[in-house]
Amino acid sequence: MTYNGSEIDLPVLHLVGEEADKLGLECYVIGGWVRDQILHRDSKDIDIVVVNSGKGNSSASGSPEGGLHLAEAVARRLGKGTHLSVFKTYGTAQVKNHDLELEFVGARRESYQHDSRNPIVENGTLEEDQNRRDFTINALAICLNKNRYGEMLDPFGGIEDIRQRIIRTPLDPNITFSDDPLRMMRAIRFATQLDFKIHPDTLEAIRRNRERINIITKERINDELNKIMLSQKPSKGWKLLDEIGLLPLIFPELAALKGVETKDGRGHKDVFYHTLQVLDNVANLQSNTTGEIEENGINTNDKIVKHQNANTLWLRWAALLHDIGKPRSKAWDPQAGWTFRNHNYIGAKMVPRIFTKMKLPLNEKMEYVAKLVDLHMRPINLIEDIVTDSAVRRLLFEAGDDIDDLMLLCDADITSRNAQKVERFHRNYELVRRKMVELEERDRIRNFQPPVMGDEIMQLLHLEPCSLVGELKNAIKDAILDGVIKNDYNEALAYLYKLAKERSLV
Repeated sequence: MTYNGSEIDLPVLHLVGEEADKLGLECYVIGGWVRDQILHRDSKDIDIVVVNSGKGNSSASGSPEGGLHLAEAVARRLGKGTHLSVFKTYGTAQVKNHDLELEFVGARRESYQHDSRNPIVENGTLEEDQNRRDFTINALAICLNKNRYGEMLDPFGGIEDIRQRIIRTPLDPNITFSDDPLRMMRAIRFATQLDFKIHPDTLEAIRRNRERINIITKERINDELNKIMLSQKPSKGWKLLDEIGLLPLIFPELAALKGVETKDGRGHKDVFYHTLQVLDNVANLQSNTTGEIEENGINTNDKIVKHQNANTLWLRWAALLHDIGKPRSKAWDPQAGWTFRNHNYIGAKMVPRIFTKMKLPLNEKMEYVAKLVDLHMRPINLIEDIVTDSAVRRLLFEAGDDIDDLMLLCDADITSRNAQKVERFHRNYELVRRKMVELEERDRIRNFQPPVMGDEIMQLLHLEPCSLVGELKNAIKDAILDGVIKNDYNEALAYLYKLAKERSLV
């Protein structure tokens, strides 16, 4: 069949076909780019597979050298601003020009050993190259040679699977997933990103082979998890991971949130499903306008607004982990029922251990997530009491520049089915926000440092470095946060001398 979509009629693809004809090679655009054109999704990475000319014969062999030569010829034609990278060890070459990226490789076949997902790669035919693809929707190939330009090769019904919105493997799914268990994660990721269903046979094969995930590195698993997290409805991926039994293997702490315990006829909500609702709520709150998310090199092509401080991905991780401490804090109180006291504090302490075990970044991203997990109950507790200036100042001070993210997370955490309760919470949060704006304009509390610092305290009071210096500095900070004095140097200095006089330091 011939693919008539206008997306294929790109000058750069005609150029590739022309250079391939000159070199006597067949070339095909293959894989994810083809799938995305059919789905009308943006995609900038184009994979080109090259075979020795066989005049359309699928048994013609792959041509790794031809792929390198074709890449060099295309780079020359594209000219200024084009960057060519050759990876002879892998038999691949990459051509970058402005916002386009072309990857050239000879057709290949793969075989696997049981204890590794790294394949033994040999030259293969186009048919063998399509056979090795993970899913039918990624096995589509379109010829770029002039006399066959636009001819679609769809040996596994990938076009129909796209129409039916189905994820299915080209060959026996048990072999597909046993050979490369990462494909199990990719199946769930594609189902989440594209809002497709996984074919029952494919789903059952993932369930049977789930233990094989243990040979995959945490880093590769995280790549897929982060793409799931950046999807428009990330809960779909986490529910699939739970349904097929992968969740306890890759994230047991999250799996531990599942279930409801009842005592004396009183139960608590299922924290797992509540957490996923909060995660989806955060995603929805970030989806009010268009724009592509790109975080640490991950581009989901989902139409989502970039959150104002570029913490889109990590705010979603904070949502996923906000109640992670509940299983460890759960207790029964005959009067109050089930309680989860200090679950935010316990959860914040768990974040570094989870990030370490899962090989997530141990930097300011982890600290950001831990901070939001720790603080996520503060606005809720605040609105249940009288909204005092002092409490709001302390929240502003501790949240700093992340206060807007914290409030967004708190909005997302409202999952009650009681409409009046939801309205009351949102109304009270607005009161807190107005109070924050008022106090920030007046007192400049966010990220402030006490106007009189430790070095000056030592100099003014003739003190050596000691714990007393820290106590005096903290006393000034607390006085400002409690509204005893303004965030002003002269008032802070006067307060310091008052404290010093009380302690007979002057």
